[in-house]
Amino acid sequence: MTVRRDFQEPARCRPDLVIGREELFAGAREQLASGGSVLLHGPAGIGKSTVLRALAEEYGATARTVLRCSATESESHLPFLALADLLGLALDDVAPRLPAAQRTALESALTGRGESSLLRDGLALRLAVLSALRALAAHGPVLVVADDLQWLDPASAELLGFAARRLEGVPVQLLCAVRTEGQEGQEYDRHLRACPPGTLAVRLGALSRTQTAQLLDHRGHGGLPRSTVREIHRTSGGNPLFALELGRALAERPAPPRPGDPLPVPTSLRALVLSRLDMLSVEARRTLLVASAGARPTPALLHAAGRENAEAECAQAAELGLLATEPDAPAVRFAHPLISAALYAEAPAHERRAAHAALSTAASDPIERARHLALATTGTDPEVAARLAEAATLARDRGAPSVAAQLGLLAARHTPADGVPGQEERRLTAAEDAITAGEVDLARDIAREVLTRATVPADRVRAWIIVIDTAGHTMAEVDAVFPQALADAGDDPRLLALVHYQLAWRALIVEGDFTEARQAAAHAAELAARGADRRTELLALAFQAQTETLMGHPEAPRTIKRALREPQDPRVAWHHNGAGSARFRWLIMGDQLAEARTTVTGLLREVRRRGSVESEVHFLRGLAETELRAGHCGRALELARESLRLARDSGIGETASAMLTSLAEASGGDVDRALALAREAVEHAEEDGDQMYLSRALGALGHAQLVAGDPAGTVRSLRRVRSLELALGITDPARGRWQGDLAEALVRIGEPAEAQDVICVSREHALRLGRESVLGVLDRSEALVRAAQGDLEAAVGQLTSAQDRLGKLGYGLEEARAAFALARLRGRRSGTAVYDEAARMFRRCRALPWLRQVDEALTTPEPEPAPAVPEALDALDVLAAMERQVAALVMEGATNREIAARLFISVKTVEATLTRVYRKLGIRSRVDIVRLAAGRRAK
Repeated sequence: MTVRRDFQEPARCRPDLVIGREELFAGAREQLASGGSVLLHGPAGIGKSTVLRALAEEYGATARTVLRCSATESESHLPFLALADLLGLALDDVAPRLPAAQRTALESALTGRGESSLLRDGLALRLAVLSALRALAAHGPVLVVADDLQWLDPASAELLGFAARRLEGVPVQLLCAVRTEGQEGQEYDRHLRACPPGTLAVRLGALSRTQTAQLLDHRGHGGLPRSTVREIHRTSGGNPLFALELGRALAERPAPPRPGDPLPVPTSLRALVLSRLDMLSVEARRTLLVASAGARPTPALLHAAGRENAEAECAQAAELGLLATEPDAPAVRFAHPLISAALYAEAPAHERRAAHAALSTAASDPIERARHLALATTGTDPEVAARLAEAATLARDRGAPSVAAQLGLLAARHTPADGVPGQEERRLTAAEDAITAGEVDLARDIAREVLTRATVPADRVRAWIIVIDTAGHTMAEVDAVFPQALADAGDDPRLLALVHYQLAWRALIVEGDFTEARQAAAHAAELAARGADRRTELLALAFQAQTETLMGHPEAPRTIKRALREPQDPRVAWHHNGAGSARFRWLIMGDQLAEARTTVTGLLREVRRRGSVESEVHFLRGLAETELRAGHCGRALELARESLRLARDSGIGETASAMLTSLAEASGGDVDRALALAREAVEHAEEDGDQMYLSRALGALGHAQLVAGDPAGTVRSLRRVRSLELALGITDPARGRWQGDLAEALVRIGEPAEAQDVICVSREHALRLGRESVLGVLDRSEALVRAAQGDLEAAVGQLTSAQDRLGKLGYGLEEARAAFALARLRGRRSGTAVYDEAARMFRRCRALPWLRQVDEALTTPEPEPAPAVPEALDALDVLAAMERQVAALVMEGATNREIAARLFISVKTVEATLTRVYRKLGIRSRVDIVRLAAGRRAK
């Protein structure tokens, strides 16, 4: 494909705008920084020029000389043109340093004077280009930047390749880009052979849907619905140039296309991909139009749609590069999705309707038949509307809610004004399907449109509920909706139950009031039961049960049983806010990991079958959390990352998924990534006013800070969590499991008294609720408090007991952390076997950040055992216990790092403790401590 200059990317591009190319960009950066050359390649419009300009801008500043050329197809027949671009401005500088024959040949080629050619002056020209580059490099590094190598005139390409192959050891780097087609294409081989030895070839592939959305957002097209972005990504094939052109065309329209309508393909792209259509016969073009209208076109389908010569006409199109040639595949596949979209958009409306009419009888799938019938029909038609509604139900049952939503909107469009069900009812059903599919912006738009026309209270309340649902955890933004919904509900218990159920969520998320949330949920359940709305009753009971579980309320088990009683509603049974989810939360908080895993795996399987995106994101997190508790860190990390990808793609549950992925990264991945994700989750929760997830996000941040070796940061974060949960009324320590981390961090910064207080308060609640794993973690933390206070024997005994307890409960990572703490307490003098056991456990868990800590502990010099506190210091009762221990180790000659390792505290804590010792004793240095103690012994 030929990319016209009028829609190439802007001339300058910052590296931070190279969307979706971060890893490739980093690899190319590293290559250039080490003095190597880079060849970028990929199809037209894929972003090669953008990356090339960003790299050239960054590394051009480090070169003394930058030589540039950018060839075009229309000028590729002109000999030596690219060479003139590269060396024209440098000719006066290098010409005097060239031998006479080389100088004459080069000047003739670059200026056009004389009749220089490769045939006549081949060797002299080749040597002249090589000598010119060497002469420039003698004064400093040279960077050659060449875009669109495929359009280089043959003479310039030959000369540049000759020189490049002989530049080893010379500070000349090439940064080039060349167009190649096909995922497995090797067209760049010829260009790679023309580059310096060791050149890094970097292929740029298609962007993901999320990256396409980021690109559109960066270029000012970020207000598009996610369903439209998904269609842009599909149509563009992930090609950045095509996606931007489609986004630009959509931005110029007053409203997004309706379901079933084609994307507006701009004239620029139509000309780009359809230039070969004029070479097709009229009948072959009609056959391709039918193929573009079909969901999964095959030769058999085209035959059934009346295209008798489909094979021959498709073969003709394949020869022109319009169709992909796949001998073993029965489907008819366009070479690029944009070709299909442009062909469909180019066709007159009556021809498109004719193609759909043919497919409405030819397609074997009832959903496809109904869709084609709708697109072939104009105006309202009750029969067509009924068939579309039936097809939407079938799509819903198949687990394709997005398709169901589109069919439902088509059904509403074809429903007469006096139809039953009515237009608004069908639109609202489509909106609810869109929520299930994760297309919340589409659902919100439908609901708001319904509210402009609907007068029936049930339709209006249903629309208000959709608006509230699509707000997710940003419920504070729709506060004004609740009074209007209550007014529309009147005194109808069914409608009031819907609103009070959402008020329960508001109390939890916006107000952070678990007690109010529980009461509102119980009231909603009562109203729903009075109105015989079993679905809302079950959702309200499940919410009440989850709230009571998190609060540590004694009624939680009974409420869960009520929520699980028959009759059940299948739509609630697998829902992420249903009784199954409440039961899972109860199981995992009660240390029943095996049963929790079985429960959440079954729920995940069911929601995937039904196509419920929000529930899938939720249960992926639940399964990841279960695996993390069991110490399967690698598996937990995979699941958490999958949840985060899906959450970002759909815009649902991003804060919660970022929080859990942070925990998984800190346990089995990258600690810096864990810190970044936790801070992102905290920021989002604070922006959304989400009190419930703010405490969870801060808990994840505190844990990541502890693993990163920042106990002071951990204390700051987890003290906030403690305060928040106290205000929220959360007493169950199994909810966030942050108490052990806070106690450990407090010990490390020299605050064992506060650590003991955290442990005692948390232990009281854990004993009341029977949270065995929490008790094991608290024992581990208390052992560190005892070690810091000098009671090493008791600390070792408690750590050994905690390790055994956590192992029996199946908490592999917590067991390994206890073993590691025990190894550090005993020290290497007890043999490296104690560390080997901890390393083995962490390796079994695939807990890479913790394994690195074991390696650091083994390589850090170990101090001598802590001595008994000298008698001289016994008399100094002005010092606290921690200060006395630090002073004792100073007397033995231990460094601050050695003291920190021995006492399980940070180096900063040692420094702060010494400052307090100096102040209390009226001295200035470590030497004064030794002198003071020696003087007291002498007395």
